[in-house]
Amino acid sequence: MISKFIVALLFANTFIVLKSQELSTTAKKYPIEEKTIRQLLNDLNQGNITSEGLVKIYLKRIEDFDKKGPRISSVLSINPNAIKDAQEKDKQRKEGRALGLMHGIPVLLKDNIESKDLIPTTAGSLALSNNLTGRDAPIVAKLRKAGAIILGKSNLSEWANFRSTKSTSGWSGVGGLTRNPYSLEYSACGSSSGSAAAVAANFISVAVGTETDGSIICPSSINGIVGLKPTVGLLSRRLIVPISHTQDTPGPMGRTVSDVAIMLKVMAGSDKMDSKTKLSDNKIKDYPNLLNSNSLNGVRLGVLRPKGQFGEMTATAYSIALDIMRKSGAILVEINEPLNRRKIWTNEMIVLLHEFKFNLNNYLSGTPDKVKIKSLEELIAFNKKNKALEMPFFGQELFLQSQETSGIKSESYLSALKENIKLAGEQGIDRLLNTYNIDALISPSAGPAYKIDLKNGDNFSGAQTTLSAVSGYPHLTVPMGHVSGLPLGLSFIGEAWSEAKLLSLGYAFEQVSKKRIKPDLTQAVQ
Repeated sequence: MISKFIVALLFANTFIVLKSQELSTTAKKYPIEEKTIRQLLNDLNQGNITSEGLVKIYLKRIEDFDKKGPRISSVLSINPNAIKDAQEKDKQRKEGRALGLMHGIPVLLKDNIESKDLIPTTAGSLALSNNLTGRDAPIVAKLRKAGAIILGKSNLSEWANFRSTKSTSGWSGVGGLTRNPYSLEYSACGSSSGSAAAVAANFISVAVGTETDGSIICPSSINGIVGLKPTVGLLSRRLIVPISHTQDTPGPMGRTVSDVAIMLKVMAGSDKMDSKTKLSDNKIKDYPNLLNSNSLNGVRLGVLRPKGQFGEMTATAYSIALDIMRKSGAILVEINEPLNRRKIWTNEMIVLLHEFKFNLNNYLSGTPDKVKIKSLEELIAFNKKNKALEMPFFGQELFLQSQETSGIKSESYLSALKENIKLAGEQGIDRLLNTYNIDALISPSAGPAYKIDLKNGDNFSGAQTTLSAVSGYPHLTVPMGHVSGLPLGLSFIGEAWSEAKLLSLGYAFEQVSKKRIKPDLTQAVQ
C-alpha cells in the first residue's frame, strides 16, 4: 500500500523553490494579472520585468492562492529548474541572441504531457508517480525552441477523465480536487481542469491542455478563458498519455485569442512518429497575424441552439452574443434540423474503450523501469490495492470495460469508427457547412459550472463538443458572458484545418464583446 506520507514526499520537493526565494518584493512591483504574451514580451524587452521576475511572481501567486488561501489546487507540480531556466532566458535577451515568439514566457503543461524536467508525468495517478522520462513531447520541444519556460504541470481529471462513469472532474489521486476560481463550490470541469483554472486565476498567462471530447473546451468555457481544440493531426500527440489515437489532441489555452493563436503557431507541425500529422506542415497558417477584428462582417454563421440543455440564462446570454455578432455584420443562419448525436455517442464509447486499452498498454510499456505498472490490467489491480488513495470517491468502470475489449481489429470497433467518422464529419459538420452555405457553426460551448459533488459525481448538463471531437475538426471557445458570476463560453466550429478562420472570428467577437472578467481570489479566500 502507498501511505499518505509517501505521497506527500513524492511531490513535496516541487514547492521547495517557493520557500527558498524572496518572492514578495518582486510580486508587488509588477502587476501581472491579465497580462498577455505580447504585453509580457514588450515589458521584458523594455526592461520593466525579467523572466526570472515573472517566474517568481507566478510562484508567489500559486503559493498564496493555489496552495493556500482559496486553495484552487490547479498546479500539481513546479519545475525545480524554472528559475534557472528563466535566468538563462534573461541572459540570452541581454546578449541580444535570436529570440523566439515566446522567449522568456512561462507555460504550464497538463500533467499527461511529458517534459524532460525533474517532475514526473503522472496523468494524475499514483501509478505514474515515478514516471520521470527525461523526454520532451514534440510540442514541448517546440515551446522550448520558441523560448518558453516550463513552469510546471497542472492538475487534471485523472487519466484525462477516462476511468469512471461517475467521476468528479478535476480530481486526481496525485493532485486532489481543482476548484473553480470563480466560486470554490463549483466544478472547473475537465479534464484540463488545472490548465484552465490556473490561466483564469492568473497563475500563468497560457497553458497546454489535451482533449479527446470536451477536455479543452468545457474547462475553458466554465473558467472564462479561451481554448482551442485543433484539428487532429495539426499538433503531435506523441509522448502524451493517451486515450484515443483518432480523437486525442493537445491544444492551447489562454485568456485571449491572440495568446492562443501564438501558442498554436509555436506548437503546430509534423512529427514523423505521429502519422496523423503528415499533412500539418502544409496546413499551418500565420495564426497571430491573420487575426482580424472585422472578420465577423459579412461572414455566414450557422446558429446551433441546444434545446433547453444549458438553461434559460445561458440561452439569454447566447441571444446577447448573437446580437453582438449581428451588429458586427455577421449573417446568422438558423439550423433547426436534428443531428444523429445519440448514435454518435454510442459509437464513440465503443471506439474509445477499444483504443484506450491499445494505446495505454503501448504507452505504459515504454515508461522507465521505476514505473512498475506496465499494462491496463496491472493498473486496475494497482487501483484496487490502493483504493483508499486512488478510489475514495469513484471507481474504475471504464477501465474494466476497456480491459474486456477485443482489440482494434475487431469488427465492432472498426464498424463504429467508420460510421462515426462519416456521421460527425461528412454527414455532420461538412454537410451543415455546405447545405447552409455557412463559414462556421456557433453555439454555447456548455452551460455554467455545476456544484461539486464528490459522492455522486458530475451533475453535467453536457457540452457542444462531440461533433468536432469525433470528426477531428477544430473547435474554439471564447468568453460569452456570465450566469450569476459563473462564466459561459461561445463556440466556433469549422471544417478540418480551419483554425485561422475560427481564431479570427473568435478574435472579432472578443474585441467587441469584452466578456472576459477575472475572478476575485481575495473574495474567494473569505
